[in-house]
Amino acid sequence: MTQFNTKLVHGPQLQTDQAGAIVPPLYQSAMFRFAPDGQETHWDYARSGNPTREYLERQIATLENGDAGFAFSSGVAAITTVLAIFPNGSHFIIGDSLYSGTDRLINQYFSRHGLTFTAVDTRDLAAVEAAIRPETKAIFFETFSNPLLKVSSVKAISALAKAHHLITIVDNTFLTPYYQRPLDLGADIVLHSATKYLGGHGDLIAGLVVSARPDLSEKLAFLQNTIGAILSPLDCSLVSRGIATLAVRLDRETANAQAVAEFLNQHPDVSHVYYPGLPSDPGYALAQQETTGASGLLSIKLADNIDPLKFVNSTKVFDFADSLGTVSSLVKLPWFKLPEEKRAGSGLTPQHVRVAIGLEDQQDLIDDLAQALAAAEKK
Repeated sequence: MTQFNTKLVHGPQLQTDQAGAIVPPLYQSAMFRFAPDGQETHWDYARSGNPTREYLERQIATLENGDAGFAFSSGVAAITTVLAIFPNGSHFIIGDSLYSGTDRLINQYFSRHGLTFTAVDTRDLAAVEAAIRPETKAIFFETFSNPLLKVSSVKAISALAKAHHLITIVDNTFLTPYYQRPLDLGADIVLHSATKYLGGHGDLIAGLVVSARPDLSEKLAFLQNTIGAILSPLDCSLVSRGIATLAVRLDRETANAQAVAEFLNQHPDVSHVYYPGLPSDPGYALAQQETTGASGLLSIKLADNIDPLKFVNSTKVFDFADSLGTVSSLVKLPWFKLPEEKRAGSGLTPQHVRVAIGLEDQQDLIDDLAQALAAAEKK
């Protein structure tokens, strides 16, 4: 059987190219010819399907061991389409610490258009079960939450959901199928912001969804075509190219993150490090059971004597920017992205910094953070 790293490089072939290209061709076409008898062919109009997009969709479905994959114009577009398969009046249990774009979509759009949501700490199975209502349809969470990296059990939540005839939806952006395959643990739908580790180079916006069941695949395929928030052929090609190097990039980024986390965990100017790769982290044991790596993202809480804004503006290797999973290292201040009404219960403070680790030399990253901490000390 083909192993995972080989699947990253050699995706499922479509047999569309007649020139013998090794790299899957980019089909930059909005339409395709009908058959001579006037019948529609497999591809006709690019919103409904495109060979370059289909290659990527088959590729991610194969990597996640799913029934079918779907490529969208952004991670938020992917989430929008997934939530759109549920009828008006549906209730969802969601993680209480979600990506800000997901939270905005849920609370400022879908909650005003017929869907209801209850946020819980998905590490607490009793709290998850207590939130179930007769109209509950699904549980939606991130395995490692954003930005404090709380670790939830996909296996336990999926089992609970099945016992109550609910659908489990997992955002696998931080881990990717290299470190976790939620469908293998019982989830029904897995989604990614492919802008991050899957694309991996900070040069595109993309979202991917994989379903475990044909009935869900049919609904998603209909809505992908109907809503039309599809990923362009060029960006599909770039995501596929990024996937080919996923393992080698994540190996390096995770090794860098581990070294940085261990350094910061001992630094007097850092009061806490949030990283499930540290044995002291509350989620470490669960992460060891259900994932094969902690990935390249960590968060820290600066000591009170450190000015957070001066810290992120004093780094020279790290850029002060809002993303993660790219080849370069980034820092951001998540507190300032939160609406004021959500700050009190978020667990965040102005001292929290999200640190996304890239491919740079490990020592350069450590030295850069050390000098930035020294520069940001309040006098």
